[in-house]
Amino acid sequence: MSQDSLYESTFGASLLEHEDAAPQNPTDNATMGELISQRFSRRGLLKGALAVSAISATVGTLALETAEQAQAQAAKSAFAFKEVEAGVDADHHVAEGYDAQVLLRWGDPITPGAPAFDPAKQTPEAQAQQFGYNNDFVGYLPMPGAADPSAHGVLFVNHEYTNPHLMFPGVVEMKDGKPVLKNATPERFKIEAMAHGATVAEIRRTDGKWALVPDSKLNRRITVATEMQLSGPVAGTDRVKTAADASGRKVLGTLNNCSGAMTPWGTFVSGEENFHGYFSGKLPEGHREEANYKRLAIPSSPYAWGRFEERFDLAKEPNEANRFGWVIEVDPFDPTSVPKKRSALGRFKHEGADMIVAKDGRVVFYLGDDERFDYVYKFVTAGRFDAANRAANLDLLDTGTLYVAKFAADGTVEWLPLVFGQGPLTAANGFQSQADVLIEARRAGDLLGATKMDRPEDITPNPVTGKVYVMLTNNSNRKDEQVDAANPRAKNAFGHIIEIIEEGGDHTATKGRWEILLKCGDPSVAAVGATFSTDTTKSGWFGMPDNAVVDSAGRLWVATDGNGPDVTGRTDGLWAVDTEGGARRTSKLFYRVPHGAELCGPCFTPDDTTAFVAVQHPGDDGPDWPAFGRRSYYEDLSTRWPDFKPDMPVRPSVVAITRKGGGKIGV
Repeated sequence: MSQDSLYESTFGASLLEHEDAAPQNPTDNATMGELISQRFSRRGLLKGALAVSAISATVGTLALETAEQAQAQAAKSAFAFKEVEAGVDADHHVAEGYDAQVLLRWGDPITPGAPAFDPAKQTPEAQAQQFGYNNDFVGYLPMPGAADPSAHGVLFVNHEYTNPHLMFPGVVEMKDGKPVLKNATPERFKIEAMAHGATVAEIRRTDGKWALVPDSKLNRRITVATEMQLSGPVAGTDRVKTAADASGRKVLGTLNNCSGAMTPWGTFVSGEENFHGYFSGKLPEGHREEANYKRLAIPSSPYAWGRFEERFDLAKEPNEANRFGWVIEVDPFDPTSVPKKRSALGRFKHEGADMIVAKDGRVVFYLGDDERFDYVYKFVTAGRFDAANRAANLDLLDTGTLYVAKFAADGTVEWLPLVFGQGPLTAANGFQSQADVLIEARRAGDLLGATKMDRPEDITPNPVTGKVYVMLTNNSNRKDEQVDAANPRAKNAFGHIIEIIEEGGDHTATKGRWEILLKCGDPSVAAVGATFSTDTTKSGWFGMPDNAVVDSAGRLWVATDGNGPDVTGRTDGLWAVDTEGGARRTSKLFYRVPHGAELCGPCFTPDDTTAFVAVQHPGDDGPDWPAFGRRSYYEDLSTRWPDFKPDMPVRPSVVAITRKGGGKIGV
């Protein structure tokens, strides 16, 4: 082995979300930016809307028609709290009058008998029983029969990916005056693999403080080695069969889980996102999966786990990658249950899978494919939710119809079915079954003419208003000629939020209307074109919307990913966003994270008295923050949050936010 082969080329794990690789979508489908340009720019100029306000130029016909009425209304926000001042430092900060308690940290013992965390003596066996690394989605379900459903429940937390330069001592060395990351060893690989997946944890609030129930039989770790069942139309088909699994139904583990949701029948769903970064090797010449994998950028660095486990080497197991990229479902109340990969919801880089029960009882899931120039989807179950029969709901996600969104410049959106045999989804275009359509959901969307979006991440329906909010994080690769009505900015560094109203208020409808709720970024810089209300303060605006949640009162909360000292002069955080009335588009900063971190997973207890948030990869980067000014790694960290002890590394954590003295949050 050469000396150079001892080192990784980059600190690349974090780049899975932010890499500026060439877009994988090869189609000429319209982009959202083109549509937005067609819809708003010329009309706004003709009507003088731009001269009236920066907001009215981009918010659409519905807002224009009601602008005078909205202006006449008192701009009364639905949120009442003194916001946090935006900035960057080594600690987290919450709004005045609130407590932010670190509830679970990387390495905390989860399963009964798990060892205490020792960062200098990590083992795969210990990590498999301890809280995993980067925590993204957080979901809460009350314990059945709990005296107070908002004080006793189960938490489900995803562990998206690992940052070895922050996790392990001795893996970063100075070479030619620059820090370099040593290649993974088999032992390090095993620890990182066990740090992926998810955690199920029973928690209880006593005297205002949340804590893990340490001896709970429900406490569970799901890892890369956990047996999972592939279900739905793809299960058992040839393209998911491997040497280790001739049935095509038994998959080991889940990878790069991002966001998710709770179902009304008491399970959690979670999306497998950037799974492409775990595969290496080259397919056999002329293999049928060549075009399929290229569309998903498979193989890709930085993990390249095929060095350690043959199933991640495409040359040795060409079908394994088809077994990832799904939505998983986990029953937290049955620790012996096998998690399911629900293939009916399609295969792509799932940000999450948020849902709502439609008027007729069918369940509708909204899905974002987190890639520049990829698509927005929804899935409508064939069966109906039965509130009186939990068992009858447990396989609802195996049958239904997957749709992809096509946005038009006139403000309409059409949901196009991804159904084998319909339209171009036929044998003539290489599809032999519904399984093929679902495995190649991206290519099916290409052929249907879906609208190319600016990294669609969380898509959150509001059960109070019926509106649906699409988080579009950013797209710095969008060129001037690629803007459209729904993606209005070239080099879209700050992202935007789209609001959808389904036809007739029916979430199963195949048509609806859309508006732009917010164009994000600093509204004081005219060239940015941000559209926050004039009541939004200098701390209240944000960029890069990522995760979102709607509380029981129907209020929208937005978490961000990508803010930083060099981009926005502020860290990521949780913002409260007004969506109705005269205060519409007003945003307030409620909580911000330490340097280098991303804020994920906001989730509320049913009574809105606790907000759970996830803080992942704190201390990442370093040169972006002048106060630190160098690469941050285990031995030289920009922050030691949350422990702030010299013998403890930075630790991704779940934080429980409560109001001092009790009460609902934000009121």
